[in-house]
Amino acid sequence: MALSTVGSGLDIPTIVASLVAAERAPVENRINNSGVAATTKLSALGSIKSVLTSLQTSLTTLGKSASKPAFAATVPENAGFSATIVTDATTGKTNAAAGSYNVEVVSLSQAQKLTSGAFGKEQVVGDGTLTVAWGDKSIDVVIPEGSKLSDIASAINTAAGGKGVTASVITADDGQHLVLNAVDSGTAGSLKLSTIETSGGLAALTWDGTSGGLSETVKASNAVVKVDGFERTSSSNSITDIIPGVTLNLTKAEAGTTKVLKVAQDNTPLKTNLQAFVAAYNAATNILKSSSTYDVTSDTAAALTGDSMVRGIQQQLRGMLSANVNDLKSLGVTISKEGTLSLDTAAFDKTMAANPTAADALFGEKGKLTASMSTMLKGQLDSTSGTLSLRTTDLNKQIKKLEKELDDLDARMEKVSTRYTAQFTAMDQLVSQMQSTSDYLTQQISSMNKSK
Repeated sequence: MALSTVGSGLDIPTIVASLVAAERAPVENRINNSGVAATTKLSALGSIKSVLTSLQTSLTTLGKSASKPAFAATVPENAGFSATIVTDATTGKTNAAAGSYNVEVVSLSQAQKLTSGAFGKEQVVGDGTLTVAWGDKSIDVVIPEGSKLSDIASAINTAAGGKGVTASVITADDGQHLVLNAVDSGTAGSLKLSTIETSGGLAALTWDGTSGGLSETVKASNAVVKVDGFERTSSSNSITDIIPGVTLNLTKAEAGTTKVLKVAQDNTPLKTNLQAFVAAYNAATNILKSSSTYDVTSDTAAALTGDSMVRGIQQQLRGMLSANVNDLKSLGVTISKEGTLSLDTAAFDKTMAANPTAADALFGEKGKLTASMSTMLKGQLDSTSGTLSLRTTDLNKQIKKLEKELDDLDARMEKVSTRYTAQFTAMDQLVSQMQSTSDYLTQQISSMNKSK
């Protein structure tokens, strides 16, 4: 009986691949399913962390604007002055307070102007040292031999560097004139010039405050302003300390005419920040809901359905709002049955007009809602100890572990493939040997039959 039906025609690579795939599939599916679940949760946690971070940022901004309210100054048209609110760059606060002020601009501050007599264009004026003084400062200007008026102007500008004095040369019908302008207005910026001459001529460029070679074409004068009848003199037309938190910029003198400056709390920035907080809160509420909901229609769970951490965050947020529901409502903030917020700006304006500190009590940096919500959000978002950060770290570790399990599975399946290949190869060789033996016996029996 021949064994030709057995033979050695096995497709060993295909058989081994099928066996390895069958052995690999359950483990690989388990790892992949776990990986997909972990990645999905990680993505959901990332979305939650993002919206809670935005909520935290909007709450911080709201707190600052509630605790440090803005003010606006209102000035009538053609008042002869403008007004701006001064805010401390470090603290963000202003000393301004609501009120009205009667302002009279008696006179404006002027910068002094000195002018020389006429010189010819190529006329040498003289040389030596020219000292220019203003306030408690002075500069020594070295005038070289052979200097003309334009050379002297250039030397003064170079030495002054834009401080205290500027010099220019005006060419008129009678010749050239040196013009010196005090940089600082008012009497504090008044100029004095003296000279130590090497050769004559520089004496024509002196001024001792009342007389000299120069002429005073514009006399230095101080600004005078009256606020509620109280007079203030200033060397500058910009006065920052007469009304707390307000800078007056004088533009036109109208002695005897009083204009009313009104300073009032400006709640527009606060309202804008409150609207941003409401939007950030609603975004957080929606993400928390969508990441943990269960779709009954499709029988599908979200990434974090039933997650205790998500439920905890939702409960804490709702609890904080419920605890302050009346204060929120008085500021125009209402809570829907879905847990989202809305802002009635008219109600907000009405409450703030009646009680300018209402927002600070609730939303200020130490306000009731801000304090509790800030603590909760920090507990979730802290980069080292926050719940969300710890959960994210754990999921990343889990994903890395699953990746290692896949690597280990690859290595294990390589060994399984090698073992199966060796076993089938040995079997194939045995079958081949048996086939050869069968062929030999068949030949021997055939030969014996022929010899009979």
